[in-house]
Amino acid sequence: MVTRTPPRLLELAAKSLLKDEDLAIAALEYLPTELFPLLFMEALAGRCDKTLKAMVRAWPFARLPLGGLTQMPHQKALQAVLDGLDCLLARKVRPRRWKLRVLDLRNASRNFWSMWSGARVHECPLTGPVAEDSLRMKGPSGPLTVFVDLCLRERTLDECLANLIRWARRRRSLHLCCKKVTIFGMPIQNIKEVLNLVQLGCVLEVEVHFTWQLSTLGKFAPYLGRMSNVRRLVLSHIHKPSSSSEEKSESRWPGGGGYSSLLPRSPDLTASFLPRCLKSPLEALSITNCQLTESDLACLSQCPSISQLKELDLSGLSLACFSPKPLQVLLERVAATIQDLVLEYCGLSDTHLEAILPALSHCHQLQTFSVRGNHLSMALMERLLRHTAGLSRLSLELYPAPLESYSSQGIIHPGRFAQAQAELLGILKDLGLQGPGSGRGCLHCRLAGELWASPCLRVGSSP
Repeated sequence: MVTRTPPRLLELAAKSLLKDEDLAIAALEYLPTELFPLLFMEALAGRCDKTLKAMVRAWPFARLPLGGLTQMPHQKALQAVLDGLDCLLARKVRPRRWKLRVLDLRNASRNFWSMWSGARVHECPLTGPVAEDSLRMKGPSGPLTVFVDLCLRERTLDECLANLIRWARRRRSLHLCCKKVTIFGMPIQNIKEVLNLVQLGCVLEVEVHFTWQLSTLGKFAPYLGRMSNVRRLVLSHIHKPSSSSEEKSESRWPGGGGYSSLLPRSPDLTASFLPRCLKSPLEALSITNCQLTESDLACLSQCPSISQLKELDLSGLSLACFSPKPLQVLLERVAATIQDLVLEYCGLSDTHLEAILPALSHCHQLQTFSVRGNHLSMALMERLLRHTAGLSRLSLELYPAPLESYSSQGIIHPGRFAQAQAELLGILKDLGLQGPGSGRGCLHCRLAGELWASPCLRVGSSP
C-alpha cells in the first residue's frame, strides 16, 4: 500500500491564493517571506505568468535562482520574469520589500528551492560559489546581475537564450555574467555580438568544439584576452585553412594587410597563441584534434599561462614527425603541478617518450597518465613503469599494446599480447606496485574491437 504525504499548510495556502491571481498579487505586500518560494513554484507550474511578473517586483530575497528549479521556466514564464525586472529597473524609487540583485539562470542553487519546498538539504542555500557571488555584489543600488552559462551551437541561439540576449541588449543597468562559455558552432559575428554583452572578466571556462580556421580563431582571440580570469581552456578541431581559402580571407581583411599581421610572428601558429592572450594562469588546457606545427608546440611550452597547469590533454594531435624537444620542455614546465596528463593517439614513438621520462619522474602530483593509441615498444613501457614507480599519487595509467604484440600484418596477436601482459605484471610485482595495499591496482587488458580502436593495457585501481 502506497502512503502519500499530505500537503503542508504552506503549500495549501499557495494553491488557494493562486485560484484568484488578482487576489494573490494584492496579497504580495503582506505575504510572509517563507511563502514566496512556494508561491513562485506553484505559479510556475500553473503557468500563472501575471503572478510571476508581480512576484519579481516584490521578491524579498537577494537571489532568484531560476536555473535551480527542477524544470527550467518555459518561454512565457521567463518573459514574465524579465517583464517584472523591466518594471523594477525603470523605477527611480524601489519597492520596500524588493531585495533582488541576482537573477541566476545557471543549473545550480537547487538547495534554495529544496529548503523552501520541505525537501531534505545538506547545506545552506547561500554557500560556496553562491555566497561568493553575493559577496561580490555591490550595494542595494548597484546594477542587477544576471548569471547564465552560454552554450552557442548551430546557427541560432535557443529561444530562451535568444530572448535573454535581446532583453540584455536593451538594458544598461545590467551585468550579464557568464562563468562558462561553450561553442559548438555559430558564425563568429553572432558569437561576437553575444560576447559584447557579457562581463568577460567573469568567465572561468571556455570550450570551443568546432571546426574553426585560423582566421576565425584570430577574431575570437581579442575576446579571450579580455577574459582575465579564465582557468580552463578547451579547443578542438582547429585547423589551418588551405592556401586558396587563406588568400581569399586575406584579401577581404580591411586595409589589405591580412589578419596574420595581427598575430604573433611564430610560423603557422594555429592554437598556441590563444594561451598567450590569457592574463592569468590556466589550471586546465585541452587542445585536441587540432592541426599544430612543431613551432606551435614550442611556442605553447613557453606560454606564461601554463606554468601552473593541473590538467593537460593533447590527444589527437599529430606529433609523429615532431622533434621530442618541445614536448620535453612542455612537461618540464608543468611538472610541479600537473595532475592529469593525456597524450592519446598522438603518433608518439619510443623517442618521444624517452625524452620526457626524466620530467615525468618529477611529476609528483600526477594522478592520471594516458598514452594509449601510440606506438611504443615493450622495452619503453618497462622503462615508463619504472620511472613512474615513485609517483605515490598516480592511480591510473593507460598504455597501448606493445609493438611486439602485433603480427607482421599489423594485426594484434592474442598470444603475444597475453605474454606482454604477463611480463608487465611481473615488472609491477618486482616494483611492489601490484597486489593488496599497492595502491596501483592490477594490470588489465582490452582486446581490439571491444572498447578502443587499438588494444590497451591499463594500470590502476579505478574500474
